[in-house]
Order: sequence, then structure tokens, then C-alpha cells
Amino acid sequence: MTDKIKVKTTLVEMDGDEMTRVMWKMVKDKLLLPYLDMDIDYYDLHIKHRDDTDDQVTVDAARAIMKYGVGVKCATITPNEDRVKEYNLKKAWKSPNGTIRAMLDGTVFRKPILVSNIKPNVSSWKKPIIIGRHAYGDVYNNFEMPIPEAGKLEVVFTPRDGGKKRKTLVHEFPSPGIIQINHNLEKSVRDFARACFTYALSEKIDLWFSTKDTISKVYDAGFREIFQREFEENWKEKFAASGIEYFFTLIDDAVARVMKSEGGMLWALKNYDGDVMSDMVASACGSLAMMTSVLVSPHGWFEYEAAHGTVQKHYYKHLKGEETSSNSMALIFAWTGGLRKRGEMDGTPEVVRFADKLEEAAVATVEGGTMTGDLLALAEKKPSNKKVNTEGFIDAIAAELHKKLHG
Repeated sequence: MTDKIKVKTTLVEMDGDEMTRVMWKMVKDKLLLPYLDMDIDYYDLHIKHRDDTDDQVTVDAARAIMKYGVGVKCATITPNEDRVKEYNLKKAWKSPNGTIRAMLDGTVFRKPILVSNIKPNVSSWKKPIIIGRHAYGDVYNNFEMPIPEAGKLEVVFTPRDGGKKRKTLVHEFPSPGIIQINHNLEKSVRDFARACFTYALSEKIDLWFSTKDTISKVYDAGFREIFQREFEENWKEKFAASGIEYFFTLIDDAVARVMKSEGGMLWALKNYDGDVMSDMVASACGSLAMMTSVLVSPHGWFEYEAAHGTVQKHYYKHLKGEETSSNSMALIFAWTGGLRKRGEMDGTPEVVRFADKLEEAAVATVEGGTMTGDLLALAEKKPSNKKVNTEGFIDAIAAELHKKLHG
């Protein structure tokens, strides 16, 4: 084999959990390391290691992305009480994605991976629907607590400059209950808006934004007002010149419109809304494993990840020695996205070309009829279709990649 392609600048790698951790290693060993000479700054975000370090490893990984500019992340467990017991954790740690996104700020863009032999479940969809998800605040960085008995809940705001405190009654609880308080920052929302307008203009696609501002007359309305002001001041003429539009509507109306559209737009959403709707779009386009995801920070940092979970059920089968057929496409595209951005930032077109070829090989493998069980159930029925196991799918992509690189 010829000399390996040199990735000029260090790439931050964040390993993950369960079946995606198993596939992550296969992807590296079979698709990347045979061809690339990479300097990796490695962080193990396995749930036990996060627990052992009191989640400091997640903070360190985010800081490494700030240092080097580009990171790639495997899927990780966000523990609930069942997971705390299963892994004997100290506590239910926060989502590592939430921690990293809060530190980097920015916007998560999620785009389905389309293949010609799997048609979207929504028959009107002809083009990708890209989700622009705000990556700060909401339930991912909130305050919540149980209310143990009847009583009064109040919120106090104390100005930093020593001005007059403001106290507001939230609710009079007649009996036990629960509370949740979300927050956001005007700067973060403005950066989110700018990222979405920039992306839409670069791709020459319409931008939709939706909230529930008729009900949330301060929080959601604040997002709407910041988006509208940013558009009027900085983007209106540019959008008109490019023949694209910015469109705001209520989120329930947007959902109804999306289901009847042909796609081809960027749909900007608040953090939680974007989380839910990106899974809907991915599933409707084939599988949760068929979705790219990148966090774009206004500071010039990029984090590429798999948009799905850790494939828990398959992992339990794997531990029993049973065969699995797990889809590694999103994990592969996390690496290719990171490598392409690294190559663009470093001025190394050979790295960009490798990322392109690997994506082409992955898509060609599925379109050629070789795929995992989740895709086989959705693909056009052809005699040449073949279900392969987890490793067999990666092996098939490796063979296709070798042909594309070496003929």
C-alpha cells in the first residue's frame, strides 16, 4: 500500500458506549487507520470513566475541541436511574452532549443521509430536510427539583450591579409536584440565528423557523424577535438576491407544512424541538443511523457526532455472543465530516478527498444492495439485496473504499 495520508493537525476523538463503541473501533481499524496518519487527542467518554472522573473527562474533551478546532464523537449514554444501578454510578450524570454543547455554544445541523434505493416514508419528500438545532439551554442545561409538600415557589433575580432585586411568584403548590426552569442567553440565540442564516445562504435553501410564541410570550417570543431582527438588519437583501426566503410560523403549523412539503429547506428549531424533529426526519428517511450531525460554534469550533443512541439492545446481544446487524453509517459520517473539516482548515485537499471517497463508498455499498437489517426492511426489494452483520457491513464498505482509492 502507498504511504498513508497525513492529517496535519490533531483531531479530538471522544469514544462512547455500548454497541456504538464496538462499531467505532471497527470503523477506525478497517476504514481509517489503514489509510490515514492521524494525531489523535483521545478522550474516553465511556459512562464508567465519566463516573470515575466526576465527568471531568467530558469537560476536558470540550476544552480540547476549543484548542484544536475539530472533534469527532461516538454515541454516549445519558444515565437515568436504571443506568445508575446497571453501571453502579455515583449519580445520574448530565448528558455529555449537553455539557459539550453548553461549553462550545453554537448550532447543531443535522442532515439525512439519502440513498437511492430507500425512499422516505413521507411520499412528498424529494430533497433533504436539514435541521438547525440550537445547542444551548432548554432542558439540557436547566434547573429542576421535586416539590415535597404544599407551598409557594418564587424566583428571585439579583442584578450584578447591586440594583433592586425582583421577586416573582411562580406557583402556589397545593400539594407535592415537580418544577423545571429553562434559561437562554440573548447572545446565544443571536449566534444561533446568524449560523442558520449563514448556512441557508451558503446552501441556497429556504430557512424556516418555528416556536410556540403564542403560548410562550416571553421565552419563545424572544427567539422569534431576535431571528426577525437579525434577518431584517443583515440578511433580507442577501436572501432576496439569492432567490431564497426566511419563513416563520408556529411549530404546530410548521410540522403540518413539513409533512406536505417536498423538503429542501433548513428548519431552525430550539434545542429540545430540534432533538425530537431531527429523529423524526432521520427515521422517516430510513433509520436513525442515517443522519449526519455537526455542532458549529460561532468561535470556529466543530464537533461531529452520531445523531443516534448507543444501540443498547444490540449490545446486550453482542455480549451474549449473538450476531448483530447494526448500522454504522452515522458513525462513519461523523469521522468523514471531521476529517473533511480538518482538511479544509489545514489546507490538505488529500484529506478532504479521502473523506469524500469514504462517504461515496458507504453510500455505494447500500445502493449496491449490501446493508444492515434496519435498512434491508426499508429498501426497494431486489434479488441482489443482502443482509450482513455489523462487521460484514463495515468490511463491505472497506472493500468498496479500496476500489475507489486504488482502482
